[in-house]
Amino acid sequence: MKARFTPALFAHAEAVLGQLLRFEHPADAVVSHYFREHRQLGHADRAFVAETVFAVLRRGRSLEARCGKELSDRRRLLAGLAVARGWSLRELAPVLRPGEEAWLAGVKAMADSELPSAVRCDLPDWLYERLAAQFGADEVPALARALNQPAPLDLRVNTLKMNRDALLEKLAAEGIAGDAAPLSPIGVRLRDKPALAKTALFLEGAFEVQDEGSQLLGYLLEPKRGELVVDFCAGAGGKTLLLGALMRNTGRLYAFDVSDRRLAKLKPRLARSGLSNVHPARIEHERDQKIKRLAGKADRVLVDAPCSGLGTLRRNPDLKWRQGEAAVAELTAKQTSILAAAATLVRPGGRLVYATCSLLAAENDAIVAAFLEAHPDFTLLPAAPILARHGIALDGEVLRLLPHRHNTDGFFAAVLERRK
Repeated sequence: MKARFTPALFAHAEAVLGQLLRFEHPADAVVSHYFREHRQLGHADRAFVAETVFAVLRRGRSLEARCGKELSDRRRLLAGLAVARGWSLRELAPVLRPGEEAWLAGVKAMADSELPSAVRCDLPDWLYERLAAQFGADEVPALARALNQPAPLDLRVNTLKMNRDALLEKLAAEGIAGDAAPLSPIGVRLRDKPALAKTALFLEGAFEVQDEGSQLLGYLLEPKRGELVVDFCAGAGGKTLLLGALMRNTGRLYAFDVSDRRLAKLKPRLARSGLSNVHPARIEHERDQKIKRLAGKADRVLVDAPCSGLGTLRRNPDLKWRQGEAAVAELTAKQTSILAAAATLVRPGGRLVYATCSLLAAENDAIVAAFLEAHPDFTLLPAAPILARHGIALDGEVLRLLPHRHNTDGFFAAVLERRK
C-alpha cells in the first residue's frame, strides 16, 4: 500500500531529516524515536518517510551539488524525491511552491558527468580515495551505486524449528513472498519489506532477520556438537543464535560483550530461538577475568570486531558522514587488541575467525597480517574450501563480500587456526 502524498506527510519527512543532519545519533535510532512520538503515522506513511530521508542521506553530496547555493532541508528532500527516488514533477505537485517546479526541473536535468568523482559516488573524499586505491577507480562507481541502494530484507531460518522450504511455504501462506537466498544455505530473501515483528512465525522463533553475508560467518567457524565456542563481540546476538543452531543446541556457547544494552537485546531473541546452550556475559574489556578463565580452552572463537561499519552503508548511510580517518585509526588499534585477546582463548588445533563489516583493508587484511606476524603459532586457512563443504561457492583465501558483486552487506572474514 502506497502512502497518500500530502504536505503534512512531506512535513514529517522534513522534520526527521532536520534531526538526522545534525548527526548526533545513528539514523535508524532517530527515525525509530520519531515514529514512537508520532504513532498516528501508519505503515505506508512510515515507509515513505524512512525511505525518503535515507535516500537523501545516501545521495547527500550529489544532491547538495545539484541544489547549489539554495540549500535547505526542504530542497534536499525535493531533490531526493526527484533524483534519488525518481519521482516526476507531476507526482511532486501537491507540495511544490511557486517557482520550485522550474528549479527542480534544473536539478533533475543536471548530468552526473558534471560532478567530481567522489561527489558523483556520494562518498567523502577520504573514503573515495581509499576505495579507489583498493579496488581501482573503475570499480568504485559500481560499488558506490550498490552502497546507495536500499538493502534487501534477508531472513535466517532457525533450523532448530524448521527448514528453509517449510519457512518459505509458511511465509507464502501469510502473503509474504520470498526466495531461497543465493549464498546462505539457510537464508531467505524477501521480495518486499513487510512488517514482521508481530507475525506468528517471528514470535515463535522460526526465523531471525539477518543479512545473508553475516550468515556465512557461522559456516566459516563451523562449530560442532558439544564444543566450547565463544562469540567474543556478541552484540545483540544475531551470530550467536546462528552458532547455537549450528551446534544443534549442544555444548557451551559464550556470548561476550562490553555493553549491557546490546546483551539485553539478545534475551528476547534467545527466548524465541529455543536455545539453551548460550551463556551471555558482560565483560569490562578484552582482558576481563571471565576471558582469562577460558584461556586455551575454546574449540572455536568468533571475533566480529567493532569496526567502521562501512560495509553496511545500504542500511546505515549516515556512517559515511559520521566516520572519518581518525575514527578508523582508533578502531584499528582496538581491533588489534581484541583479536590478540581472543586468540588466547583458542586451544591448540582450535579455530579463530576474525570478521568485520568494513570495506577497508586497514581494518581487515592489515589486521590479520599483523596478527599472523605477531603470533607464529597461528596460520591462515583458505576460506573457499571451508565454504564449499557447505555448498557455498565463493573463491578466495579470505571471505570478501561486496554489495555490487554479491548483493550482501560488505563483509570480510579470515579463518585462523592455532597449530597443534
